[in-house]
Amino acid sequence: MTTAAVMTYSSLVADISSYLERTDQATLEKIPTFIMLAEQVIAAEIKFLGNLTPMTSTLVANQAVIDKPARWHKTVSMNVTVGGVRQPVFLRKYEYLREYWPDPTDTGAPKYYADYDYTHWLIAPTPDVAYNFEVLYYERIQPLDSSNQTNWFTIYAPQALLYGSLLQAMPFLKNDERIPMWQAQYDKIMQVLKAEDIQRMGDRQAVALDS
Repeated sequence: MTTAAVMTYSSLVADISSYLERTDQATLEKIPTFIMLAEQVIAAEIKFLGNLTPMTSTLVANQAVIDKPARWHKTVSMNVTVGGVRQPVFLRKYEYLREYWPDPTDTGAPKYYADYDYTHWLIAPTPDVAYNFEVLYYERIQPLDSSNQTNWFTIYAPQALLYGSLLQAMPFLKNDERIPMWQAQYDKIMQVLKAEDIQRMGDRQAVALDS
């Protein structure tokens, strides 16, 4: 049985160098930047594919501010287990939580959460015991580099990543007659990914309405 080749960071760097037909040091040093920019653009265009992540942990008693996971992007839902029963924790504005629970030294079972800052949530009431909790969130995909050879992009969107990286090289290349070809290939691939993205978002909304 033949195993399908999987793109890696190293193979992508080599492919970009080959497609650009450039081996000078200045260009080679820029390739990681081209890849990083392409990842950011693709992630901005397809928000829901491949990065919906659950996290389970335990709250700390008497602590109302809790850490968000690394590469957190957006919270979908949160729940706590109270007396063996899983209960939703509802999203509210920061100001609502401060008005609802003005004294953070008072404690109880958490009912609401808000974004405290980019790396923390605020919950109210302040937990009185170490409740188990679960968060479903959208995660920023771990970027590629020499120590992280594969990610969602290399597995599920390798062509988009390749042509996206080549397009990010355009300002550096200045004049390259292949740019229209790269753009056409990139646009074609992204249309497919965006269609899948919209479908998954629609499926999730439909499930939410039926639940």
